[in-house]
Amino acid sequence: MSAPGSPPSDAPPPAKKRPPHPIRAYGDRRDDGRIQLSFTLPVAASPRAREAARRFAEAMGLRAVLVAAMEPAGRDYSFFVVYGRADVTLDYGEIEVPEVTLPEWGWKEINKVIKETLHRKVVVVGACTGFDAHTVGIDAIINMKGYAGDKGLEAYPWIEAHNLGAQVDNAALLERAKELSADAVLVSQIITQRDVHKENAAALIELARKRGMRGLLFVLGGPRIDHKLARELGFDAGFGSGTKPSQVAGYVVDRLVARAEGRAPAEGRE
Repeated sequence: MSAPGSPPSDAPPPAKKRPPHPIRAYGDRRDDGRIQLSFTLPVAASPRAREAARRFAEAMGLRAVLVAAMEPAGRDYSFFVVYGRADVTLDYGEIEVPEVTLPEWGWKEINKVIKETLHRKVVVVGACTGFDAHTVGIDAIINMKGYAGDKGLEAYPWIEAHNLGAQVDNAALLERAKELSADAVLVSQIITQRDVHKENAAALIELARKRGMRGLLFVLGGPRIDHKLARELGFDAGFGSGTKPSQVAGYVVDRLVARAEGRAPAEGRE
């Protein structure tokens, strides 16, 4: 376990052995292996194009292929929806995926924990970094209106939240976090072409290490972000689509309380 203020250890905890649990895709009936697949081919819609789509699906290993839909998708392009049977069986018991285990706290509980345990406001700084100009994610977490009926961090009286907006340079984000004596840095990455989100996120963590700021909590979010990827990039935690503000707030506060008390966070969170 890392010492308080240190970046998370890369070593995963020992996994508990699960019993075998074979699974197959479910279409019309259990274990029939039927799946639906959609894709575009660079040919105009025609009977030949439909046959090309069928053969393409067969080349991927699908059997009993049915091309259910073919629609023009611009000049010399066609969009297809196909059904087929995949003769694949997975052992679900062998799958291990790092997850962020969160305390079951709502808005009231989070504020109460901060007030009664930390005795000060928690300072959070968030931004969309690099060339990313899409603020919908960071706004959903930080702005007062929040997301899906869940209040944003600005609505928490015991959280001082700063939303720096879009296209914020990594160095500028860290400088602002230092000026505000931030406890946590939230980064939203929506643009993912050519894995630019990975490069930018990793660069932020490397810069934070060079500046002696890796002791802050770093949280990464976005539609193609999960906890496993975030950890690989050097962050403390990662959150994907559908994350609510209270989940992020709960994670940050729980980690800060654990550090203040000199204990490890709840089981499964590291």
